[in-house]
Amino acid sequence: MDSKKPQVKDINISQEMRTSFLDYAMSVIVSRALPDVRDGLKPVHRRILYAMNDLGITADKPYKKSARIVGDVIGKYHPHGDSAVYHTMVRMAQDFSYRAMLVDGHGNFGSIDGDSAAAMRYTEARMSKISMEIVRDINKNTIDYQDNYDGSEKEPVVLPARFPNLLVNGATGIAVGMATNIPPHNLGEVIDGVLALSHNPDIELPELMEYIQGPDFPTAAQILGKSGIRKAFETGKGSIILRAKVEIEEKSNGRQTIIVSEIPYQVNKAKLVEKIAELVRDKKIDGITDLRDESDRNGMRIVIEVRRDANANVLLNNLYKHTTLQTSFGINLLALVDGVPKVLNLKQCLYHYLEHQKVVITRRTQFELEKAEARAHILEGLRIALDHIDEVIALIRGSKTTDIAKEGLMTKFGLSERQAQAILDMRLQRLTGLEREKIEEEYNELLTLIAELKAILADEEKVLEIIREELLEIKERYADERRTEIMLGGFESIEDEDLIPEQNIVITLTHNGYIKRLPVSTYRSQRRGGRGIQGMGTNDDDFVEHLLTTSTHDTLLFFTNKGKVYRAKGYEIPEYSRTAKGLPIINLLEIDKGEWVNAIIPVQEFKDDGYLFITTKKGIAKRSPLSAFANIRTNGLIAVGLREDDEVISVRLTDGTKDIIIGTSNGMLIRFHEEDVRSMGRTASGVKAISLREEDIVVGMEVVEPNMQVLSVTQNGFGKRTPIDEYRLQSRGGKGIKTINVTEKNGPLISVKGVTGEEDLMLITASGVIIRTPMEDISTTGRNTQGVKLMKVDEKTEVSTVAVVEREEEEEEISEAETINIEE
Repeated sequence: MDSKKPQVKDINISQEMRTSFLDYAMSVIVSRALPDVRDGLKPVHRRILYAMNDLGITADKPYKKSARIVGDVIGKYHPHGDSAVYHTMVRMAQDFSYRAMLVDGHGNFGSIDGDSAAAMRYTEARMSKISMEIVRDINKNTIDYQDNYDGSEKEPVVLPARFPNLLVNGATGIAVGMATNIPPHNLGEVIDGVLALSHNPDIELPELMEYIQGPDFPTAAQILGKSGIRKAFETGKGSIILRAKVEIEEKSNGRQTIIVSEIPYQVNKAKLVEKIAELVRDKKIDGITDLRDESDRNGMRIVIEVRRDANANVLLNNLYKHTTLQTSFGINLLALVDGVPKVLNLKQCLYHYLEHQKVVITRRTQFELEKAEARAHILEGLRIALDHIDEVIALIRGSKTTDIAKEGLMTKFGLSERQAQAILDMRLQRLTGLEREKIEEEYNELLTLIAELKAILADEEKVLEIIREELLEIKERYADERRTEIMLGGFESIEDEDLIPEQNIVITLTHNGYIKRLPVSTYRSQRRGGRGIQGMGTNDDDFVEHLLTTSTHDTLLFFTNKGKVYRAKGYEIPEYSRTAKGLPIINLLEIDKGEWVNAIIPVQEFKDDGYLFITTKKGIAKRSPLSAFANIRTNGLIAVGLREDDEVISVRLTDGTKDIIIGTSNGMLIRFHEEDVRSMGRTASGVKAISLREEDIVVGMEVVEPNMQVLSVTQNGFGKRTPIDEYRLQSRGGKGIKTINVTEKNGPLISVKGVTGEEDLMLITASGVIIRTPMEDISTTGRNTQGVKLMKVDEKTEVSTVAVVEREEEEEEISEAETINIEE
């Protein structure tokens, strides 16, 4: 064959372009632009840290010239330009670029004003203390290595990364056809999130967001609202609004000054000031008389002097609109998972990191086990030699060569080659009694260590426990306070409550499950014994069962007969007219078939020192921390583990120091201290609160307040007030004492309420008729009476719901601005 003859190969140019471009794209994606989900590093960052560690330029050693580090990186691992490597190293040393700096820079490494770093021949660097945690245990076979670009060196595929660097420092990269933009987060929060996931693999986003509130930028500033954070954490993609931290100072001469102390992430301060000056010069913004940058080593301070007749707030809104004092940050959690680019949600990021740590700890443990077993093997040989020292010495003296002596030892004493060599290498000082004791002690310690290491390898929970301990250690050493403040007010999407006017509203829920909200001015006050007004339109088989007033911004907890709890915001309840039926609650909450709401509790905030006290029809009580109900899924959570044929009757908020009263349909009532019922978890069943007689059931429960009176209302519209002092304190689980005489005339007791006498009483019949009566019109009598007539009730209907509301200022209509607290 003529080798000089040109070789021509026909190819399809379209196919060749497609293949070549795809190869190029994947090379950029995998080898340059995207971080690995496990250590959060791109190849260039990984190579810089590995080279510094390899050169011994660690946090406890002197600084070395940056040029030396860059030269080592491009000479051994990174076949790209030196400026690209140096620029990357500079960013890793900037406290305004990285949340946890991985390089400790010495010299001019640039500024937030956009100043470039000094040339690499002038600056020095070393690894930061926290970056030592990224390469920790790298020499214990914890990771895999691969050939470098020319096959002359080995470089790590991934680093051990003993903290979740991907989220802590974030990443920005533009690949081919895709880009990543991961914001920095708080180290302590992210570690708490990993720990929570390790304890509960089924943890959901609302619970994770208890630990990881959102991004935490090195330049601090403020994030407006949580909706963007929530979307990014749920889907891996979202957008958040960043705003500078600004204060408006009033001067003695009446002028106002705008002080900017923190600016959004990746904003150039010098260009920001220049832009403000340009807007003033072009007269696009009017009212600024002076602009100064007074920033120094103690912090940032941009001073904007406002003209006397100008409004600083209006001026500030214009600055937000036209400058980078307010910017948006597009979050795209894109990272490499097993070499494949994937968009990850928050839980997936934490999951892949946790799985990586399991591999690291397992491989490290295996390495230490093999090392310990090898040493124990040698010590076993030395022990044998010391036990037969005279024979060993004689055998060695009688051997012509080392090889013959080694073979003799192996044959006579059954030793391995390594053990025999160790005996030959043994110094004579090891023959002393003290040295023998040291060998025995070391051998016994090794046996204990080997057992522990094997136990770790055999139990994943022990691996997880090691991960937790080491993460907590890192958190204790390096975590700091959150810098970026998450603002719940201000600019937000329409779904957030700060755009909803805060108003007092009435929530009604019927027996058949129709819910609506109304303005509080719907109901007028009437005298005792009146007929009432029509509160809502109902069918013959429906009636109002729950009525309460709350705020549009409050959280409503809906407790059902099956012991589950659901949540909704006040403004999420649809508003209807006074006579409208309302919306079926199954269209609002994911309530199961055969389940209905038995209690509604409005909550302003979920405090740690608050409790929910739950009582069931069969006299079972339970007390749980309010904070346990802060995050409730759309399909609800279990609030109490109910026993057979039982259901939830009443739920109340307490502070952990109150007395509780519980009333029954037979007219009995018990009073005991709430600490008699210990605090329990959300799914616990509870304990007996009152002993019930046959066919008796619990109808109400209240938290006792000072000077309170007990309001008792019966089915036929009778009621009375009784001083709380007439009810002695008893132990939980007793039968109680009589609170009202139950007769055929007044009917069974249907409600027990705590009142002061300064409220109004609302009674609602099964047909939907509502009456409002001043509490002072209701007689105060002793326990052994049947009460007075509160409402005219027809033979065909009965009182179904009782509500206590705050006293009106006037007899006409309730003002919408008035605060009214109705307890179900």
